[in-house]
Amino acid sequence: MRINTLAAACALAALAGCASTGPAGTNPRPAVDGQAKNIIFFLGDGMGINTLTAARIYHAGEDGELTIDTLPESAFVKTFSNDAQVTDSAASMSAYMTGVKQNNNVISMSTETRAISPAADANGNRLVSRCENGKPVPTLAELAKARGMAAGVVTNTNVTDATPAATYAHACTRRLETDIAAALVPGGAGYNKALGANGLDLVFGGGTQFFTPFAQGGKRADGRNLVDELQAKGWRVATNTAQMTALAATPQPVIGLFGQSHLAFEAARDPVKQPLLADMTDKAIDILARNPNGFFLVVEGGLIDHALHATQAKRALQETVSYNAALKRAIDKMQAIDPGLKNTLIVATADHDHTLLINGYSPRTGKTTPTNPGILGLVRSIPDGKIRLDKDGAPFTILGFGTGEHRVQGSRKIVQLTDEMAAADDYHQEAVVRTRTGAETHGGADVYLGAIGANAELFRGTIDNTRVFSLIKTAAGL
Repeated sequence: MRINTLAAACALAALAGCASTGPAGTNPRPAVDGQAKNIIFFLGDGMGINTLTAARIYHAGEDGELTIDTLPESAFVKTFSNDAQVTDSAASMSAYMTGVKQNNNVISMSTETRAISPAADANGNRLVSRCENGKPVPTLAELAKARGMAAGVVTNTNVTDATPAATYAHACTRRLETDIAAALVPGGAGYNKALGANGLDLVFGGGTQFFTPFAQGGKRADGRNLVDELQAKGWRVATNTAQMTALAATPQPVIGLFGQSHLAFEAARDPVKQPLLADMTDKAIDILARNPNGFFLVVEGGLIDHALHATQAKRALQETVSYNAALKRAIDKMQAIDPGLKNTLIVATADHDHTLLINGYSPRTGKTTPTNPGILGLVRSIPDGKIRLDKDGAPFTILGFGTGEHRVQGSRKIVQLTDEMAAADDYHQEAVVRTRTGAETHGGADVYLGAIGANAELFRGTIDNTRVFSLIKTAAGL
């Protein structure tokens, strides 16, 4: 697809100075021919190449495919942060959203900003939230609002967690989640004025505790109930699946908070209380697509990362499949709204890798079923299919981790693994280096990016995560 003259000029000018960086709403205008009117950015948190490959085999077999595999344009993304070889989610998502390399734990701030550990009292309650260095830098959501577009965030983690926060807030450290929540409330203390007078149009996810005071079971020391404040400003509120489903597709802003904290893993989710990621995405598009100037939407599959940190590979693969279902739903829905995606750009990627390993040399397993553990099972030999043993004479699994909590001390002979054990819902795969419980680390490998729609051909080769921001700006003429 041909890029319009304005976008080409931006590219030639190193993408500097081609978009309004003033308060949102100062330059409302529709996209012009050749620009992406609608932008959907999908982020699989921690969804490295090995996780994608394993999820593909788990879901569809070695010769199958996930939705992300079908996107026509692709690139590899370098993810290192400003101060670390291996990034955290805050620095990586902030790089995507701002085009600025960040230090780990920093949310959409200038490069020199370093995360601060706020003071706390004896009970661990935060006392200081002042940003002591650096300055905010514009995000894609702020640029979209400045163009008169609608903007929203969908996640199955806390809406104040690092990845969604980088879309709409600025903070020296990702740990200031009550401050990050306040950035969403138009006109209130701590509001991010760069989002304009009315702020975001839609927020779906978990994390009610960061919007409510201690007296109401929340974590706010200031006594504010931000949900009540948003309602007073005309926002609609949904707290369960039925309420979200019933939301009309109107421009009235909406916040859906479906849990005190992060939502449950897909396989353990209560469908009455917590909606599917795909259903939240579907409803978000219904609402945001009403804006004649288009929309910018971020969708995060955040529980992939949670499962990997816990070395629960099955949960991680299930969450990756759920993420891909949401991606498919978005593509299908936008194809109906915008046939051929002539005015819509959809980008799907990850913020960083994990240490998930796929061990060789097992026969092809095909997809996982109730009677076939598939890639979750034990390594076997070719061609006889016998269980392979390590140097200690013990079986081992196809999937493992470089770091994690489950590492056998001494000989592994004492571990008599079976396929049934390894394929259990909450089995923790073994790791090479032992960490504390739940502290498997991120990995530093490049991640995959797929793109489809208006100007998707811009995404190719090996690019830095900050470059993704620039390419989206060019594609949309922001």
